[in-house]
Amino acid sequence: MLELEKRSPLAFPIALKNGRTLATVGDAADYLSTLNIDQRERGYWKTAINNAMREPGYLKIATMNLRSALVYDRLVDDVGP
Repeated sequence: MLELEKRSPLAFPIALKNGRTLATVGDAADYLSTLNIDQRERGYWKTAINNAMREPGYLKIATMNLRSALVYDRLVDDVGP
């Protein structure tokens, strides 16, 4: 089974509009820790957070859900992987 660490790469990097790139599990975890209560209550963020924590084998799906949540909040461009 795949064991994830903070330095484990995401399935693909996610470039944010502010110039930051989420490329590792640690980057994603750090970003998720900055979400406010309102954001955490949105269904798409709940999905992204739950999938990220559930199963290391679901890393690609978790990365796609994270990117989708970022797109919904207009924090990335809606083009790309």
